[in-house]
Amino acid sequence: MKICAITKKGSIVGGGYSNRTRATKFNPTGRVRKNINLQKKRIFVPEINKFLNIEISTKGMRTMKKNGAYATLIKAGLIKA
Repeated sequence: MKICAITKKGSIVGGGYSNRTRATKFNPTGRVRKNINLQKKRIFVPEINKFLNIEISTKGMRTMKKNGAYATLIKAGLIKA
């Protein structure tokens, strides 16, 4: 499933059209799944001297940049302290 490792956010189901006829021509429910922007990243954590491969959203990347990789990964439960 497509879930961010840091923020734990996933996709949502949305939908809202101004023209119902056009909107439901090929999709009878009119619903559209909106996925989060996930990226596969290889991150080096100097505190444990290792590289980690994680699937992370762009919002998670900003969080990691702000708080630091080690602190963010510990809080997310991806590494043990």
